[in-house]
Amino acid sequence: MIEYFHGSCLCGVVKYEIRSRPKALSHCHCGQCRKGHGAAFASYGSVLRSDLHLAQGTDDIKSYSSSAAVIRQFCAHCGSSLFWSKSQGEYADWISIALGTLDTPFTPEKQKHIQVISKAPWYEIQDSWPQSD
Repeated sequence: MIEYFHGSCLCGVVKYEIRSRPKALSHCHCGQCRKGHGAAFASYGSVLRSDLHLAQGTDDIKSYSSSAAVIRQFCAHCGSSLFWSKSQGEYADWISIALGTLDTPFTPEKQKHIQVISKAPWYEIQDSWPQSD
Protein backbone atom coordinates (compact mmCIF):
# COMPACT_ATOMS: atom_id res chain seq x y z
CA MET A 1 0.00 0.00 0.00
CA ILE A 2 1.37 3.41 -1.00
CA GLU A 3 1.29 6.11 1.66
CA TYR A 4 0.44 9.60 0.46
CA PHE A 5 1.51 12.74 2.28
CA HIS A 6 0.44 16.27 1.41
CA GLY A 7 2.27 19.50 2.06
CA SER A 8 2.23 23.19 1.25
CA CYS A 9 4.04 26.45 1.81
CA LEU A 10 2.98 29.06 4.37
CA CYS A 11 0.79 31.04 1.96
CA GLY A 12 -0.68 27.94 0.28
CA VAL A 13 0.37 28.85 -3.27
CA VAL A 14 2.62 25.77 -3.53
CA LYS A 15 1.02 22.39 -2.79
CA TYR A 16 2.66 19.02 -3.18
CA GLU A 17 2.11 15.32 -2.62
CA ILE A 18 4.68 12.68 -1.82
CA ARG A 19 3.88 9.09 -2.64
CA SER A 20 6.17 7.36 -0.19
CA ARG A 21 7.10 7.67 3.45
CA PRO A 22 10.00 10.11 3.98
CA LYS A 23 13.27 8.39 4.87
CA ALA A 24 16.58 9.49 6.42
CA LEU A 25 14.92 12.01 8.74
CA SER A 26 17.51 14.46 9.92
CA HIS A 27 17.75 17.69 11.83
CA CYS A 28 20.60 19.53 10.13
CA HIS A 29 22.58 22.06 12.16
CA CYS A 30 24.83 23.34 9.34
CA GLY A 31 25.00 27.10 8.86
CA GLN A 32 23.20 27.01 5.50
CA CYS A 33 20.22 25.09 6.90
CA ARG A 34 20.05 27.35 9.96
CA LYS A 35 20.06 30.47 7.77
CA GLY A 36 17.61 28.98 5.25
CA HIS A 37 15.10 28.17 7.99
CA GLY A 38 15.87 30.98 10.42
CA ALA A 39 16.01 28.40 13.21
CA ALA A 40 18.43 26.31 15.27
CA PHE A 41 18.22 23.51 12.70
CA ALA A 42 16.25 22.35 9.66
CA SER A 43 14.30 19.08 9.65
CA TYR A 44 14.18 17.09 6.43
CA GLY A 45 13.05 13.71 5.16
CA SER A 46 14.00 12.32 1.75
CA VAL A 47 12.00 10.65 -1.01
CA LEU A 48 12.80 9.59 -4.54
CA ARG A 49 12.25 12.51 -6.93
CA SER A 50 9.70 10.39 -8.78
CA ASP A 51 7.59 10.24 -5.58
CA LEU A 52 7.25 14.04 -5.33
CA HIS A 53 4.36 15.52 -7.31
CA LEU A 54 3.66 19.24 -7.39
CA ALA A 55 -0.10 19.74 -7.31
CA GLN A 56 -0.04 23.53 -7.52
CA GLY A 57 2.41 26.41 -7.79
CA THR A 58 5.16 24.86 -9.89
CA ASP A 59 5.97 28.26 -11.42
CA ASP A 60 6.02 29.83 -7.94
CA ILE A 61 8.99 27.80 -6.74
CA LYS A 62 12.34 29.54 -6.88
CA SER A 63 15.68 27.77 -6.74
CA TYR A 64 18.96 28.78 -5.16
CA SER A 65 22.26 26.97 -5.68
CA SER A 66 23.76 27.05 -2.20
CA SER A 67 26.82 25.14 -3.40
CA ALA A 68 28.10 23.57 -6.62
CA ALA A 69 25.91 20.47 -6.23
CA VAL A 70 23.05 21.56 -3.90
CA ILE A 71 19.85 23.28 -4.96
CA ARG A 72 17.45 24.70 -2.36
CA GLN A 73 13.87 25.50 -3.37
CA PHE A 74 11.40 27.84 -1.74
CA CYS A 75 8.09 29.62 -2.39
CA ALA A 76 8.61 32.90 -4.25
CA HIS A 77 5.69 34.50 -2.37
CA CYS A 78 6.07 33.61 1.31
CA GLY A 79 9.67 32.36 1.33
CA SER A 80 8.88 28.95 2.84
CA SER A 81 11.79 26.57 2.48
CA LEU A 82 10.39 23.51 0.71
CA PHE A 83 13.05 21.20 -0.73
CA TRP A 84 16.74 20.67 -1.23
CA SER A 85 18.49 18.21 -3.49
CA LYS A 86 21.82 17.33 -5.04
CA SER A 87 22.07 18.06 -8.74
CA GLN A 88 24.75 15.42 -9.26
CA GLY A 89 26.32 12.45 -7.57
CA GLU A 90 25.11 9.49 -5.57
CA TYR A 91 21.82 10.95 -4.30
CA ALA A 92 20.80 13.00 -7.34
CA ASP A 93 17.61 10.94 -7.72
CA TRP A 94 16.43 11.89 -4.19
CA ILE A 95 14.88 15.12 -2.90
CA SER A 96 14.65 16.24 0.71
CA ILE A 97 11.36 17.69 1.95
CA ALA A 98 11.24 20.32 4.70
CA LEU A 99 9.17 18.36 7.22
CA GLY A 100 7.60 21.50 8.66
CA THR A 101 5.71 21.94 5.38
CA LEU A 102 3.86 18.61 5.67
CA ASP A 103 0.11 18.95 6.20
CA THR A 104 -0.46 15.22 6.68
CA PRO A 105 0.36 13.94 10.18
CA PHE A 106 3.63 12.07 10.15
CA THR A 107 5.34 10.08 12.87
CA PRO A 108 8.91 9.12 12.00
CA GLU A 109 10.37 5.78 12.96
CA LYS A 110 13.92 7.12 13.42
CA GLN A 111 15.60 10.49 13.25
CA LYS A 112 19.00 11.99 13.90
CA HIS A 113 20.90 15.24 14.32
CA ILE A 114 23.56 15.94 11.69
CA GLN A 115 26.28 18.57 11.30
CA VAL A 116 26.20 19.13 15.06
CA ILE A 117 29.75 20.50 14.94
CA SER A 118 28.15 23.57 13.30
CA LYS A 119 25.19 23.91 15.67
CA ALA A 120 24.12 27.30 16.98
CA PRO A 121 26.06 28.02 20.19
CA TRP A 122 22.85 29.08 21.94
CA TYR A 123 21.04 25.78 21.24
CA GLU A 124 21.49 22.69 23.44
CA ILE A 125 20.43 19.30 22.04
CA GLN A 126 18.40 17.64 24.80
CA ASP A 127 16.94 14.57 23.12
CA SER A 128 18.51 11.14 22.76
CA TRP A 129 18.54 10.92 18.95
CA PRO A 130 21.85 9.93 17.35
CA GLN A 131 24.26 12.73 16.40
CA SER A 132 26.94 13.07 13.74
CA ASP A 133 29.35 15.74 12.62
